[in-house]
Amino acid sequence: MPAGQVGSRCGQNTCRHRVAATATRLDPQAQVVTLDDETELPYDNVLIATGSSPVRPPLPGVDGAGVHSFWTLEQAEGVIANVHEGSHVAMVGAGFIDFTILTAILARGASLTVVEIAPQILPRMIDQEGAALVQQWLMDRGVTIRTNAQLSAIEDAGAQKRLRFQQGDDVVADTVIMATGIRTNLDWLEGSGITIDQGVVVDAQLRTNVPNVYAAGDIAEGPDLITGEGAVHAIEPTAMEHGRVAGANMAGQPQAYRGSLLMNIVEVLGLEIASFGAWNDTEADVDQAIKSEGPAYRKLLWRGDRLIGAMILGPSKDIWTTNDVGMLKGLVQTGTPLGEWKAYLRQHPFEIKRAYIASGTTARLLPLTVQGSPSVPAATVAAQ
Repeated sequence: MPAGQVGSRCGQNTCRHRVAATATRLDPQAQVVTLDDETELPYDNVLIATGSSPVRPPLPGVDGAGVHSFWTLEQAEGVIANVHEGSHVAMVGAGFIDFTILTAILARGASLTVVEIAPQILPRMIDQEGAALVQQWLMDRGVTIRTNAQLSAIEDAGAQKRLRFQQGDDVVADTVIMATGIRTNLDWLEGSGITIDQGVVVDAQLRTNVPNVYAAGDIAEGPDLITGEGAVHAIEPTAMEHGRVAGANMAGQPQAYRGSLLMNIVEVLGLEIASFGAWNDTEADVDQAIKSEGPAYRKLLWRGDRLIGAMILGPSKDIWTTNDVGMLKGLVQTGTPLGEWKAYLRQHPFEIKRAYIASGTTARLLPLTVQGSPSVPAATVAAQ
């Protein structure tokens, strides 16, 4: 749709669209947003949802040709055009974003080297025990992995790229994919008076310190479901829930947000990896179990008789057959008191279903829609 086109209908409400335009200033006192062409947009309520952007380390060569991010459609098309049968891809960073495309790269017939500055892969998603199992799974399938690898420069090597490191051998690749973190897009709010910490600080209604200014998604620092503390969770489920709650409040339908559940779920070469809640809480009671033949891994983190975090890893065909991912997420999300079932799960961490059903967690989940209205009356489920 051309920039500035107006008069489109969104449901029963008249909407005005401005695309290919960037917000550059927010003036809460005047209630005006200024765009990059100096157009001023007055508002009654405003939602800040400017998201986040990928960041690259300030090193020589990281912005050169043949070095790609994977954030926009255009960038994705650039990666696809350069990954083919027989090519060699180097992925810098071994986090969630990299792992979402790892299987697709190998499916195109490319070879792959993953380099990570941390001592383990997926450092913000799983612990060392889980990372070791994932790393072995990938190496068994031909992926080269280097951890504790600190990149120092990317140089041209004919038609290829040479990655140099502070220690260890160079890596020569046809294509380099950079996924070394993100940052919230906060710069345009400088001088606005909006309270900013890790992100834009919001309350349970997704309001900022200015009553008619709201924030949602990657940019919002809202309550964590488990800890109650402010946190930025740059994940799709949080963005969707934020948007619904903020939209309801902006439309005059008061809604309170319980908090965001940190979660990451990714599948790589037939191995499912997931973590929920306070999966790395150092003060929690912890139970761990590994089946090396799977491989399969469970980690349960407790506060009293409630699960506050969990980690699950195993072949996709096994994980989704038993639906352990959904059940563990439900137990953490509801904070269901498990009573005597805690002892059962501590002895049988691979047998989630019995505790999930017996604890009535399904009935607890139904009322926990973000709008506070169950799709089915909870009493109906409880009576069955």
